[in-house]
Order: sequence, then structure tokens, then C-alpha cells
Amino acid sequence: MPATFERYVGHTVDIIYLDRDNQLTQRRISVLAADPDGMTAYCWKRHAPRLFKNENVLAVMPVKRRIG
Repeated sequence: MPATFERYVGHTVDIIYLDRDNQLTQRRISVLAADPDGMTAYCWKRHAPRLFKNENVLAVMPVKRRIG
């Protein structure tokens, strides 16, 4: 069963994933929606919405907000 990322909806996270060319990529994204197949997110690198397949996401790290 693939991982699901509903708990990250509404949050900004850093992910490491395999892109369509099987290259490791790190992105900072704001998760807009998630389902069993993937998540729709705003990609801060591309400045556009993107779809990320859950099966290609290797790691997720929540981004801590700075205070001050």
C-alpha cells in the first residue's frame, strides 16, 4: 500500500522524490490536496502547481516556520 499524505494538506514540506527521468530531486512544496495516488501541490522551485505521485516520494520533512 503506497503512503498517503493527507496529513500534510495545508502545510509546506520539503520532499525528495524520483522525477519522470528517475533522477533524485528535492523540492519545497505547499500541499493543496492529497489522495491515494498522489498529491497536488504548489512547487516553490517551479512557481506553479504540480502533481507528485506518492510512489515516487522518498522522504517528506515538514518545514518549520521561523518566529520573529
